Amino acid sequence: MRILKPIVAFVGLAFSCAAIAQTAPDYRVVKKVALGAPDRWDYVVFDAGSNRVFVAHGDELTVVDANSGDITGHVKSFPGITHGVAIVTASNRGYTDESEGGNAASFNLKTLAVEKRIRAAEDADAITFDPVSNHVFVINGDSGSITVIDPKTDAAVATIAVGGKLEYGVPGGDGKLYVNGAAKREVLSIDTATNTVLARWPVPACESPHGLAIDAASHRLFVSCLNENLNVLDSQNGQVIATVPIGKGSDAVVFDPKRKLVFSSNGKDGTISVIAEKDAKTYVALKPIQTAISARTMGINPATGRLFLATAHTAPGAAPDKKTGRVPTQPGSLELLFLDPSE
Repeated sequence: MRILKPIVAFVGLAFSCAAIAQTAPDYRVVKKVALGAPDRWDYVVFDAGSNRVFVAHGDELTVVDANSGDITGHVKSFPGITHGVAIVTASNRGYTDESEGGNAASFNLKTLAVEKRIRAAEDADAITFDPVSNHVFVINGDSGSITVIDPKTDAAVATIAVGGKLEYGVPGGDGKLYVNGAAKREVLSIDTATNTVLARWPVPACESPHGLAIDAASHRLFVSCLNENLNVLDSQNGQVIATVPIGKGSDAVVFDPKRKLVFSSNGKDGTISVIAEKDAKTYVALKPIQTAISARTMGINPATGRLFLATAHTAPGAAPDKKTGRVPTQPGSLELLFLDPSE
């Protein structure tokens, strides 16, 4: 993976040393939950309805109490590698996807038993639930498509052909789904009622858009990029509002609506970049939070500001993988970190 120096451009904002000097609340690790093997992990998802955190790793999901850190269960029996998690409380359903088999799986939220497998497509990766259409959307990365699932029937009801490698997707709460087009440096706006692509918005300064979050109240999308910058887009017209520097190896972005802070977890340099949303046009990079090398995926409890971060201990003296750029980790060392703000 080629990492470029960030190109920083602000619209209506003079970025200065004074801006960098502004500080966010101090965050500290208050709990470490040992998850162990399997070691290959992906998305971390907090579910407010059950106050649980779902961590996809290897061929299972580990379910963790978001307060105590107790492991409350596992979702198992997957033939491939799990990636994303979607929660549909009203239907008592959870969903995950397995990339190698190109399938999604539906499980019971109470028993955590897998009850149905649903055909998606190759590299079924990210997955999310849109409460407006009441549909689950499986982002099939390498296939460049999105599989639409109806939780009422546990069946695929549509496939959206997009083209080009895709990454993460988030619902806007307005009947639209926003998806990172990693291959073409774009963000897609999708109508969740008709399952059609409404717009393709270019983000030329963003190499391989990865993490994605939304501030629905101010109509802002936050897109993290592998060339160490985060783009802020208007979710109504795709205009790039600001470009802000972040750390190396971003794979997830979350937004804290209470503190108006954007977070990017950066696995290659072991930091969380913190960006303050001063108003809808002004975004300021604050002092980053030090975490650990490999800590690249993250979730948030928006009510408390608690961050959940998956990481593993890196192997001493190990060189980064030539293909991914990631440093190998010690087997069985995967853990979930709880980070709380000082206030």
